[in-house]
Amino acid sequence: MVYLVAVSLLWAFSFGLIKNQLAGLDSFWVATIRLGLASLVFLPFLRPRKIAAPLAIRYTLVGAVQFGVMYVLYIAAFRHLQAHEVAMFTIFTPIYVVLLDGLRERRLNWLALVAAALAGIGAAVLKWQGGINQDHLWGFVMLQGANLCFAGGQLAYRRMRQQHPTGSDAGVFGWLYIGAVVTAGLLTLAWGDSAQFSPTATQWGVLAYLGILATGLGFFGWNLGATKVSTGALAVSNNLLVPLAVLVALLIFGETAPLGNLIGSMAIMGIALVVARRAENPSPGDS
Repeated sequence: MVYLVAVSLLWAFSFGLIKNQLAGLDSFWVATIRLGLASLVFLPFLRPRKIAAPLAIRYTLVGAVQFGVMYVLYIAAFRHLQAHEVAMFTIFTPIYVVLLDGLRERRLNWLALVAAALAGIGAAVLKWQGGINQDHLWGFVMLQGANLCFAGGQLAYRRMRQQHPTGSDAGVFGWLYIGAVVTAGLLTLAWGDSAQFSPTATQWGVLAYLGILATGLGFFGWNLGATKVSTGALAVSNNLLVPLAVLVALLIFGETAPLGNLIGSMAIMGIALVVARRAENPSPGDS
């Protein structure tokens, strides 16, 4: 859980930075540059001879979906949603984690699902007050696609590392970012608009932070943490980010939110963590 909490703190700044500092830049190019910078962190650790080609291809495909397709959809959603709206609409990710894992195992851990649902409720306590129009709907659909990619990718990575523990996590992660950069790059060549990508010096600094720290080290720490916790705990951790993002918005970006809602959200997520632990270690009477 330490990895997941630390990364959640790191990512809490991303929503405001993307919305306030990168507005106007082409979303396809932003996603590709961010992933390209992240890949530079891990390419030195690649050891192609230490991993079988079929397994390397599988890792590359996981990265293509979890990071490549996900980031293109995620960044594009900011064109239609405010930063706090993007944060709120990620509350569905833990539900996807539990449901996808249940489909793969052909069974459903009900306690893990309850933990995920509580996490969603906890995030929803920070309720969004606006109305829904067609523009919001497009943003919502894009973000749910991103959430599905992220949920499926982290589960696939965890399963593959459990089945094939050889090689360092840093070396393996290089393959994920190769898949991500190639995928995002191809999508950018097809639909990106280079005329809308002329970053200022400040924006390059933001891209460097998001690419090297939030994306590179952040996703490495997240997927590493995903291999060390249960499905329920992983699902809950996906929503720790929401109240943290709101807290950063209050203290750093000058936004406003009801303090009571924030405290209530964190309290409910604490209960969800307890339920997740119960799902991970059920008592004999629960079996």
